[in-house]
Amino acid sequence: MRYRRTRVEGGIYFFTVVTHRRRKLFASPEANVILREAVESVRARHPFETIAQVVLPDHLHAIWRLPEADADFSTRWRLIKSTATRALLGSGLVPAGARVSRERGEQGVWQRRYWEHLIRDEEDMTAHIDYIHLNPVHHGLVAAPIDWPHSTFRTWVAMGLYPADWGSREPAEVPMWGQRHE
Repeated sequence: MRYRRTRVEGGIYFFTVVTHRRRKLFASPEANVILREAVESVRARHPFETIAQVVLPDHLHAIWRLPEADADFSTRWRLIKSTATRALLGSGLVPAGARVSRERGEQGVWQRRYWEHLIRDEEDMTAHIDYIHLNPVHHGLVAAPIDWPHSTFRTWVAMGLYPADWGSREPAEVPMWGQRHE
């Protein structure tokens, strides 16, 4: 069976990308820099807008807006994953046991597939942005979204779109669909 993805030119998508066997490869600041550089390198050749993003030790979530007349998020993710993989392997940040899968250039760094969801409307967008920013709290990594350095939350606070203490007074509710995307 071939997996079918929804493709809408100029669409806005939510993604979940997970490391191979849930290895905590992005627990180090150096690995986060490598991933950020891979994203920027691909964005320079294949433009897209990152609306929201969070990188946790073993997975990431992102919302991207693709350019008009472009629905090819698959190429972007393939290039990001392969670019980051080469740099991670070259840096020595990937444990020797992680090099078990050499298929598709992933080399034991990433799960082969990723989850994507086409954002349908403003309510859907808001729910996914909140989910992204609450994810480090949900996983018990920090007490408040503002405390997680690998997220767009602080940018959203600086733009006046969230108060700095959002999600810290009483935890905001994570949508039920969010339980599947970990």
